[in-house]
Amino acid sequence: MTSGTAIGRTLQFLTLALIVLLAGCATQAPSQKEERHPGDWRTQQPSLEALDTWTAAGKVGIRTPDDSQSANLDWTQRTDQYRISVSGPWGTGRNTLRGNGHQVTLTNGDGTFQAPTPEELMAQQMGWSLPLSSLVYWVRGLPDPRSPHSTSEDDVGFPATMDQAGWHIDYRDWSQADGLWLPRRIVMTYDDLRTTLVINRWQPGQADLP
Repeated sequence: MTSGTAIGRTLQFLTLALIVLLAGCATQAPSQKEERHPGDWRTQQPSLEALDTWTAAGKVGIRTPDDSQSANLDWTQRTDQYRISVSGPWGTGRNTLRGNGHQVTLTNGDGTFQAPTPEELMAQQMGWSLPLSSLVYWVRGLPDPRSPHSTSEDDVGFPATMDQAGWHIDYRDWSQADGLWLPRRIVMTYDDLRTTLVINRWQPGQADLP
């Protein structure tokens, strides 16, 4: 066995391990000191609708019939300004997406790029895209008010599924932060594209956007 072959197999093993790790994070629910109860969602909904500032960290997995990718995700939101950093396991480095409602910019090792929408910019430069314009609502368990939607509830009245703009959103798990129940695991599908978002750390009301 040549050293090049050994290195190649090692990289394949590490990539597989990272995919398995992401899958484990996506299926293992965190232990919660509190439990959700009927009426909790209705009580907190006005606070969620007013929530426009947060820091969230976790992982995102993208799967198509031909490929699958996973990455770490750090998201800081303050009103209409946001910074989303995505770093993948394939040596793609860090991609930082910034927007303020008027301009969207992506910065990575290849330079700085701009496009009219975050979805278009991510698709051009990263090869895949999240529906960020609507995700700012979906990540709170809310529908995007700019288009029609349909929802279903779980046994305690929290959102279970949502269909909007061609996407099917499945809320698989919840976590509590600063008195608010927020989605921890979201599975979103659009045709043959499947995106799994796992948020391991929520910090509502906190944002540092230098």
